[in-house]
Amino acid sequence: MKYYICLASFVCALFSGVSFNASADGGVTANVGVTNNYLWRGITQSDKKPAVSGGLDYSHNSGFYAGVWGSNVDFGSGSDASTEVDLYAGFANKLGDISYDFGYIYYEYPDGDNVNFSEVMASISWNFVSIGISTLADSDWDSDFGDDTYYEINFSFEAIKDVELGIHIGGYEYDKGRDYQDYNISLSKGGFSFMVSHVSEDEIEDDYTVTISYTHEINL
Repeated sequence: MKYYICLASFVCALFSGVSFNASADGGVTANVGVTNNYLWRGITQSDKKPAVSGGLDYSHNSGFYAGVWGSNVDFGSGSDASTEVDLYAGFANKLGDISYDFGYIYYEYPDGDNVNFSEVMASISWNFVSIGISTLADSDWDSDFGDDTYYEINFSFEAIKDVELGIHIGGYEYDKGRDYQDYNISLSKGGFSFMVSHVSEDEIEDDYTVTISYTHEINL
């Protein structure tokens, strides 16, 4: 599940959250990535094993964007899902120094059973900080609109020349399920990212996770 937050926000690292590839001039970009552990909101989506991803993004100079992204996944013996495909669209733009983004994303698992779902999201950013919210729009199970909501705040700074330091704090509130918070800190440069993350709920993840990722983008 690749979530984007304006998404000046990512901030924190590939495969845990990433920004949309919209540019001021519009256009089409492609991306390919690899990571030792695909994380989404602090939780492994690949059973702590490597994952390879790829995507295609379109953006218009009006601020409209749309795209598709996919990765291998592994949810363990309780699920047959092995592939994730995300379809998304939204609108991102600026008002003075304030950037904003709102959109819709559909998470599909073609070989999974009753696990597809969708979200609506919104974020706003200024200078080095961004805040965002994503909430369930629809699901294949018995959760409805607004039942599950994720909140986050992200900070990004240039630590040293061309090296970005990212700090992320997020929290998931479930209507049916165990709430938790996730935290991470990352260093990113030239498509490479090194991230250390942790979640507050030991029954979900009981240790710190180190993630190393690389993403390459291509202008088409």
